Parts: sequence; structure tokens; C-alpha cells
Amino acid sequence: MVYKKSNTRLKFTLLIIACISFLFYYSCDNIFSPTLDTTSSSSILTDQKTVEGLFKNFQYSYTFKDTTVYGELLTDDFLFTYRDYESGFDVSWGRPTEMKTTSGLFQNTEKVEVIWNNIIYQAGDSLDQSVKRSFNLTITFNPSDIIRINGFADMTLTRPTANDKWLIEKWRDESF
Repeated sequence: MVYKKSNTRLKFTLLIIACISFLFYYSCDNIFSPTLDTTSSSSILTDQKTVEGLFKNFQYSYTFKDTTVYGELLTDDFLFTYRDYESGFDVSWGRPTEMKTTSGLFQNTEKVEVIWNNIIYQAGDSLDQSVKRSFNLTITFNPSDIIRINGFADMTLTRPTANDKWLIEKWRDESF
């Protein structure tokens, strides 16, 4: 009788372990190999077929410091220009320098936040747009080194056809 009682207890214990294993196996993924969350970026990124969509993707690229997304905003012949007030003349560079500069910004900061404000001026057609928009940029290198920049982005946007996404061809930074 002792044998029978201990055999029943063993079967019951094995049944409980099997049920727990079954529930564990089918209720979750491997915690040491989680799946990649592909839904978050697809719901945040837009297809850039609207001007506002381009600005949302720009904001996403800065918020998440994503140079791949940022690169998808620029034409191959992109030109960035800003005014060097100390020297008294404009400085410009093309896409390769812009990508290196932006990558350096993303790598050497804790946080970069751009807030797009009102569109001051917008004109053009379905293939080319001139957009001037105010922005606030906050660059956090560390908690005691934070730079805040307010200004305007004067951009020329283009696309090959009305069904394509908008791209930035020229960006003149008018920061204060």
C-alpha cells in the first residue's frame, strides 16, 4: 500500500509539472530570446507622401537617433546651409557631410528632441514645395550640458511623382 500511495503521488507530481510546462511553453516566448517588436516603428513612421509625414519622420529620426530613417529623408543631391555669424558668411555641405554630422550628433548625445511648430510659409505644387517652419531643438549631452535652439528651417522638398514620398533637397537653417 505504501508503494501504491507513493506511485500515485509521483504521477500527480509529474502531471502538475507537465501542466505547468505546457502552460509555460504555450503562454510565452523564450525570455532569453525575445522577438523583435516591429509594430512600434511602423505605427510611428509615415510613408512621407504628405509634407507633415516627412516632418513626423524627421522628428522620429531625431527622437530615436535613427540615421537610417534620417537618410531616407534626404535627396542624393541634398544641400544644408547655415549662417556663420562670427565669420559673416554662409556655410554649406552636401549629403555625405550631413550624414556624418548627424551621426556624430546622435552618437555623442544622451537625447535629441526636435519639436516642429507652425508652418510660416508653404508654396509649390504636387512635386516641389518650399516650406518654412519654426522649430525648437533640445540637445542633451549630459544633465548639466543642455543646449536649446529655436529657429526656422527653410526647406525645399521634392519628389519625382505625386505618388512618391517627399524628400528634403535643400535645408537652410535659420537658428538663433
